[in-house]
Amino acid sequence: MKITQALISVSDKTGIVDFARALSARGVTILSTGGSAKLLRDSGVPVTEVGDYTGFPEMLDGRVKTLHPKVHAGILARRDLPEHMATLASSNIPTIDLVVVNLYPFQATIAKAGCTLEDAIENIDIGGPTMVRAAAKNHGGCAIVTDAADYAPILAEIEASGGISDKTRFDLARKAFTHTARYDSAISNYLTALADDGTKMDFPARFQVAFDKVEDLRYGENPHQKAAFYREPIAVPGTISAYHQLQGKELSYNNIADADAAWECVKAFDPAHGIACVIVKHANPCGVALGATAEEAYKKAFSTDPTSAFGGIIAFNVAIDGPTAQAVSGQFAEVIIAPEVNAEARAVFGAKQNLRVLEVPFGKTSGGNLEYKRVGGGLLVQTTDFAPITAADLKVVTKRAPSERELSDLLFAWRVAKYVKSNAIVYCKDGVTVGVGAGQMSRVDSARIAAIKAENAGLTVAGSVVASDAFFPFRDGLDVLAKAGATAVIQPGGSVRDAEVIGAADEQGIAMVFTGFRHFRH
Repeated sequence: MKITQALISVSDKTGIVDFARALSARGVTILSTGGSAKLLRDSGVPVTEVGDYTGFPEMLDGRVKTLHPKVHAGILARRDLPEHMATLASSNIPTIDLVVVNLYPFQATIAKAGCTLEDAIENIDIGGPTMVRAAAKNHGGCAIVTDAADYAPILAEIEASGGISDKTRFDLARKAFTHTARYDSAISNYLTALADDGTKMDFPARFQVAFDKVEDLRYGENPHQKAAFYREPIAVPGTISAYHQLQGKELSYNNIADADAAWECVKAFDPAHGIACVIVKHANPCGVALGATAEEAYKKAFSTDPTSAFGGIIAFNVAIDGPTAQAVSGQFAEVIIAPEVNAEARAVFGAKQNLRVLEVPFGKTSGGNLEYKRVGGGLLVQTTDFAPITAADLKVVTKRAPSERELSDLLFAWRVAKYVKSNAIVYCKDGVTVGVGAGQMSRVDSARIAAIKAENAGLTVAGSVVASDAFFPFRDGLDVLAKAGATAVIQPGGSVRDAEVIGAADEQGIAMVFTGFRHFRH
């Protein structure tokens, strides 16, 4: 299909001048509106204002510009129907063969601090979506472009063949309908999340989600399952979705899930306050440690559970250097993650061609994001588990208060426990996990298993502190910790038997602090 006339009306003007200039050089007549027309004219591109083209000037402060038969008939007329083309000819309406439109920045507007309902409403595009949908519906005779990334490929195709193919127009139409669907979803989510008094609710009455496919995966959790990886259209800074793979085999479904668990856990440790390493196996941290260097942090984390670390995911909150890479290369790992991998480390890892090495920009976890979990026939949605805590937030409930060393380790253990599947028990000492009990149906079993795993790794939990992700329903779990040699415990509190558990701690000289909130992770 040859392009003879194009209509350009864009909010995001990235690359539009060069695109329009190239079209004009190929003999395409350019129609445009408002700011787009001014930009093209000022840039020396021949352009006709839509108001001059239709004979009707823009009205109502620009709200009515392209909503005119001469525009929409030119877009919507089916080129394969003689009666349509005869109607255009009798009305002296030329065809519009290419529509280049992106919409008012509604999402960017509502993301601004202090955005009012009036601001949001004014940034709801009307004419733009109408043109996009019209051109997409009639893609047999009109090409629709909503993404600046398509400008260069379209020009290349026009240059090579003199027009735009059926396949390309269909692909552009699919992309355009997705563009308007997401735009309307953003408006719906915003408006339905407003209460009657104008305040914003956490969750709208109707909820639409949108994700872009990054890649198809070889399979899902198991080889008989199909899978793909999608990311949110607006990137969430510092998340695993922003990964850049430096080397290694393609990531699997389980690789990505475990890499997310490792990355979220290591982000809990601010690099300014300590270098951290996290090793994850099957979605659970099996070793976490702080160190003076990344190499030291890794070696300490690995010592927690060398057996489980085999085939694990290793994450750092700082750049990986050569010595760290040499140390990590001594074990079999599936994925290595860090904010940066320097040249020396890359050379070391290069000897292991299958090892997946990812760089992810470091970013702290915040509470503004939403998490989703699919259930049969529905979707669970919640805000991120974001509840930072300091020593000043803790409530000492036993006769003995924790020492400074114990207090530091308690806060460390609490950060780790947040990322361990419930029921979670985490023994820590000197900024290193020494035993992790995860995912048990009984909290007392998690306490026993964590101590057993420490013993199997040649470590001792004597003199360690313990974090429990939720309260102790009975004193039996506390008694297991005391028998193992733990000296201090951090837990949410809130059980009807808190007094019994506190009494058990006092009997055995254990210091205990309450946080006031839990960290269930299912």
